[in-house]
Amino acid sequence: MSHNGNRHPSKKPKLAGVESVLGSAWSQTSTGKAAQKKAGLKKQLVRQNVEKPIRRKNPEDGRPSSKDKGQKATTSKLSSVLKVPTKAKDSKMANDGGRLLVVAGCYEKILYGLEIDLQRREEGEEGEERAGFTPVFVFPAHISCVKAVAASRPSGKWLASGGTDESIKIWDLRRRKELGSLQQHQGSVTHLSFPTRTHLLSASEDGTICVYHTRDWAVLATLRGHKDRVNDVAVHPSAKVCLSVGKDRTLRMWDLMRGKGSASVKLGKEGEGVRWTSSGTRFAVISASTLDIYSTKMALLQTIHHPARIQAIHFCRDQADREFALIAAEDKLVTIYLLPSLVEDAGDGDESSIPIVATLNGHTNRVKAIDSIIIQKTTYVTSVSSDGRIHLYDLTDILGWTGQSDPLSADPMAVYDTKGSRLTCVTVTDCGDTEMANSDGLPRKRKHTDESEGDEEEEEEEEEGEDIDGDD
Repeated sequence: MSHNGNRHPSKKPKLAGVESVLGSAWSQTSTGKAAQKKAGLKKQLVRQNVEKPIRRKNPEDGRPSSKDKGQKATTSKLSSVLKVPTKAKDSKMANDGGRLLVVAGCYEKILYGLEIDLQRREEGEEGEERAGFTPVFVFPAHISCVKAVAASRPSGKWLASGGTDESIKIWDLRRRKELGSLQQHQGSVTHLSFPTRTHLLSASEDGTICVYHTRDWAVLATLRGHKDRVNDVAVHPSAKVCLSVGKDRTLRMWDLMRGKGSASVKLGKEGEGVRWTSSGTRFAVISASTLDIYSTKMALLQTIHHPARIQAIHFCRDQADREFALIAAEDKLVTIYLLPSLVEDAGDGDESSIPIVATLNGHTNRVKAIDSIIIQKTTYVTSVSSDGRIHLYDLTDILGWTGQSDPLSADPMAVYDTKGSRLTCVTVTDCGDTEMANSDGLPRKRKHTDESEGDEEEEEEEEEGEDIDGDD
């Protein structure tokens, strides 16, 4: 999807396709699974060869090699395999046990895996009771800096880590086992995420974005279009489309249903990060200390000029569907803003109506990354900093802010000190087997129909996956 200079991609209509792609994607899924099964569409997947085979771990010497020489990984249409929640909030999971697993990476090549029981309290240094992290694993996972980590949800089946060694390590968290390495990229890995339980997405400094299937870790699609490194990728809550920003100063939209690019626009500045809001009705682009918030029509709604350089952005919302922006920055804080209600035709970039709700305190150096999860209707946020500390916050009081008081200030409910590691990335997932949650955070009841049972069996089979080195 190379850029054509005669198309004037900076014009607003170029990204109007976000709505059209989402609309067509939803209409495709709304026709009903039963009708699709009767038509035998699942048996008519179009298989194509990708340019590069999956690199797998050789069990004899530990070096990455092709599992079967001469055979290339296959790819299928993403529209045939992606499973998407019916609502944006369904991507958040409920955990009856109240246990979380936080995984962080650092410049020193180490992965930290910490478990926390939200129901258990320990006595802190000043006599107060607080939850405590329990180290599950701490080990050097890569031969150079770890730049990205991601864990699948629910129940934390898969963990992926990537770094400047150009490899993606895959781990089975249930079996506590490394499955092998994916060697698809020819540059440092800059982003990892699991759009669904059965799919992994990666981005790299080589300018490509790859989508893998966790059943056999085959490459389903390689998305090309950026002229330089890809800085960040944001998958829409529906998992139908994603946005990416890069050093080439462009914002690109990708149709994950078809595995190809669908639009691009020149930003005029390098986008260092991009995120969709929880509702998927807006997205934000980071550039230095500026956060630009757009509608799906590419109208600039608001601009936040943060007092320090922004390192990461995250969104969450409360039970009233109010949208909050969490900004991690070099001011050693996580600052929480309350976004105004969506006005499609705003387009004035006014920030006067964006109040600061709270700050998350405790770090003594720049905050590098943040992530969040909902457990039993409670939103928890984890953050990592160059000070070597991993924090966990409870946002219950903050999300209940009414605007009739001064901004709140919150201290972490749990802290883990790595003793000097320069942390770079973090992900959080729930522990153990859990059920998918409704929009209100309650477990969904399973449908006892022949069709739903077949779907569940198929999903469980796909989730099991296989070792990348081919071992059982």
